[in-house]
Amino acid sequence: MERGGSSFDGDAAAAAEEEAALREPLLRRRTLNTTSQIAIVGSNICPIESLDYEIVENDLYKEDWRSRKKVQIFQYIILKWTLALLIGLATGLVGFFNNIAVENIAGFKLLLTSNLMLKDKYQEAFAVYAGCNLILAAAAAALCAYVAPAAAGSGIPEVKAYLNGVDAYSILAPSTLFVKIFGSIGGVSAGFVLGKEGPMVHTGACIANLLGQGGSHKYRLTCTWLRYFKNDRDRRDMITCGAAAGVAAAFRAPVGGVLFALEEAASWWRSALLWRTFFTTAVVAVVLRALIEYCRSGKCGLFGKGGLIMFDVSSSVTTYSTPDLIAVILLGVLGGLLGALYNFLLDKILRYYSFINERGAPFKILLTVTISLLTSCCSFGLPWLAKCTPCPPDLGHQCPTIGRSGNFKSFQCPPGHYNDLASLFLNTNDDAIRNLFSGGTESEFYISTLFIFFFAVYALGLVTYGIAVPSGLFIPVILAGSSFGRLVGTLLGPISSLDKGLFAVLGAASFLGGTMRMTVSVCVILLELTNDLLMLPLVMLVLLISKSVADSFNKGVYDQIVKMKGLPYLEAHAEPYMRNLVARDVVSGPLITFSSVEKVGTIVQALTLTGHNGFPVINEPPFSAAPELCGLVLRSHLLVVLKGKRFTKDRVLTGASEVFRRFGPFDFAKAGLGKGLKFEDLDISEEETEMYVDLHPITNRSPYSVVETMSLAKAAVLFRELGLRHLCVVPKTPGRPPIVGILTRHDFMPEHILGLFPHCKRH
Repeated sequence: MERGGSSFDGDAAAAAEEEAALREPLLRRRTLNTTSQIAIVGSNICPIESLDYEIVENDLYKEDWRSRKKVQIFQYIILKWTLALLIGLATGLVGFFNNIAVENIAGFKLLLTSNLMLKDKYQEAFAVYAGCNLILAAAAAALCAYVAPAAAGSGIPEVKAYLNGVDAYSILAPSTLFVKIFGSIGGVSAGFVLGKEGPMVHTGACIANLLGQGGSHKYRLTCTWLRYFKNDRDRRDMITCGAAAGVAAAFRAPVGGVLFALEEAASWWRSALLWRTFFTTAVVAVVLRALIEYCRSGKCGLFGKGGLIMFDVSSSVTTYSTPDLIAVILLGVLGGLLGALYNFLLDKILRYYSFINERGAPFKILLTVTISLLTSCCSFGLPWLAKCTPCPPDLGHQCPTIGRSGNFKSFQCPPGHYNDLASLFLNTNDDAIRNLFSGGTESEFYISTLFIFFFAVYALGLVTYGIAVPSGLFIPVILAGSSFGRLVGTLLGPISSLDKGLFAVLGAASFLGGTMRMTVSVCVILLELTNDLLMLPLVMLVLLISKSVADSFNKGVYDQIVKMKGLPYLEAHAEPYMRNLVARDVVSGPLITFSSVEKVGTIVQALTLTGHNGFPVINEPPFSAAPELCGLVLRSHLLVVLKGKRFTKDRVLTGASEVFRRFGPFDFAKAGLGKGLKFEDLDISEEETEMYVDLHPITNRSPYSVVETMSLAKAAVLFRELGLRHLCVVPKTPGRPPIVGILTRHDFMPEHILGLFPHCKRH
């Protein structure tokens, strides 16, 4: 048999290779680095590190807790709850500001377009509509491209990765917060098929990070009294509260926000955090309630009862029959299939957009402007395909609607008629959803209208997400799902007695389950949105079915984006092939260790030549009878000690008292973004390199460790459940060096493991 093979076999192999490349992280296609130590933030390649969630139990830590008075502990507890209050207040205010800005900007644009349409100035109306959209889109894209590329997109994948222990540069920076707020306002006001809900989660996390690290030295916003929170564990808890507050501010769903943080965002959870997130979201709800009541008197411009989406669609149907349940099951199956297709297509589109975005800021803006023109043409052009409908005679309010919102848009229709497709396209996304969710409107929308709107929104939502604008996926998915649900409800009208508005809500639920794969949080968010508890069994059923169907094809959309960006996310479960490997199989070398009393020059050389953040410390004679593992010392702590220059000429133990006199516990606390001590800040003379430093006081004496023969699957679960950054691997048999190696997040990544053992195939 010849080795060449036919051309058909070659084409098939090439196609398979290309398909495999498309499934890899985008990072792999730009660089030869396969160590998962860098990731894509915005469209830039940035180095990443892991977060230190483990408590470093060294002598300094123990002395700090022994010396703390009851007043200081009480102050720490009060500050935790005060910060939760401040996060809720700030996120609620930002959420309200976002909505009032969008309602007024988009409302003014739509009002201007509507007035020109009433005067039959159709070309001028399109020019004004498309021009306003273009200016707003270009401004939002310029902010993202030039100020904070990390603000583009939803932000939920980045927050999810951070709460998993991944610290990527600038994803929670003050500049990202600024662009997230104003870029989101510009993008939503520009009429894009995107939402502000995902960006609000990112915004809440940025606010929490800014408060948790005591402000920003770069922007001269600092608070020294927040020194208690200079550790990753407390900041992680606050960012979890911020993410929950973002959902609560976006949907006015405080319980849904807590459940979103629990189900989707946070990798680690405990009961104390549940209380604090609940308190934070309750504060958000109170703030929004007060501000919305204030705006009901007409003091907020065009902002009225709309904006912060609350769709009161209390159903009059209290019972449902077997045909109704069959219709709901069908809706769940179709929603799962279309949701899985949505994720598949979005993955392909984002990969092709990456080639455009990585060419620079002008190309990002050009892509955004192109999508803006396409959206404007669809929104203004497609309603011409719809026919005019006479206004219902028994309607309780004005028809057609003259002004900013309402179910009945006149568009090109004569008096007493409305254009149902224009009522969906020439409205804010919130008002379009409200129109679709509205009950008792059996014949308001034609089947052709729902069909056109569904396909347009489905396609526009896909092509819009990857542009350089803060954009959420909740609203596009809800829009597509509600139009699809109402379409199915209209088609199944002869066999089902459920209201068409209820079908729209169930369609939105099926799409959310099919794309995002969340069940509990989405169910509660929808119930809080619609104020209809009677829908609970139907929403639960449709979510479970759509998620189960979609899971058979691919992962949730946020999981796909996390992988695509190259963020080293640790899953809750170990891969099956990890059970065939043991901990020592994936340990990277060579291992660099320090003696418990080490020469300064040796430490400086190790810090210069490596980027390691943790080093094993070995006790050797005469400080111990035989070599033994003393513990683990962090790079950041070594830098602090070297900066302090408390060295000795002889290799002797100095004890903890010397360190206590020179340093305080807050000297070793983790600084905020960009404020930590760097190796370049050291000034070690040649004479000092020959001196010694005692590492005992700063060494974590009780690091987590596993025996080298433990299965890699068990080690991976242990590593994730405990939120570790370093896991020591010790030998099984005596007489060997006291440590075999250190496992880090990188060592558990599939790219690393399969690179070492290509025969282990992922199933």
